[in-house]
Amino acid sequence: MGLKAIVIDDEPFSRQELIYLLGNHQEITVIAEASSAEQGLEQILKFEPNVLFLDIEMTGMNGIELAKTLQKLKQPPVVIFATAYPDYAVKAFRLEAVDYLLKPFDEEQIAETVQRLIQLDNREKVNQSKASAGKLAVQLEDRISYVNPKDIIYIYREGRDSYLVTESGTFTSKLLLKELEQKLSPYSFFRVHKGYIINTEKVEELVSWSTSVYQLKLKNVEEQIPVSRNYVKELRDHLEL
Repeated sequence: MGLKAIVIDDEPFSRQELIYLLGNHQEITVIAEASSAEQGLEQILKFEPNVLFLDIEMTGMNGIELAKTLQKLKQPPVVIFATAYPDYAVKAFRLEAVDYLLKPFDEEQIAETVQRLIQLDNREKVNQSKASAGKLAVQLEDRISYVNPKDIIYIYREGRDSYLVTESGTFTSKLLLKELEQKLSPYSFFRVHKGYIINTEKVEELVSWSTSVYQLKLKNVEEQIPVSRNYVKELRDHLEL
């Protein structure tokens, strides 16, 4: 399946009209719909779409507020606002919306939006392919060594350096954890603590020491990795089927 979309609109007619028009494009599949931002958020967390068609003026949480909330996700869906009000366009694009559809919907405008989404998706796939072929460069005393990201078990920050722990040894990097997290985004890495990033493929156990303290057991590592309470739910969603 290519583009997976959720449509969120509190007006049933508008929601069904948009779903019908999107049905004319085989490159995109509407996997769920919602009549409120709150219900939509539940659907997003459940189905993990890569595209969101979002109304703005809704009862309760509005579309702008939901879009801001979604920016906290590790991989938020691409947002297209679909609304009867042109006045929100500036706010929408500040939230990095890909497009801004005005009601009543126009078939030609929908087609242009779908093409824009396809182009964006293709660029993302190319970038991920390029990134997945690369290795991390780490400076040793007299040479540069290249580390395959798949060999990294976890990374931690101490003082001014970051340390990449692999089965063959530990390497030092001057990059910040945030920079390493960005470079490793195509791989199975997850930030579990302000000072730790782990390779989720190396996880064996999540141990609860108390209501607020968790630790991870990783393959071939004696040390247990601390997990901040704020990351536990997202980590479990990431790890579990």
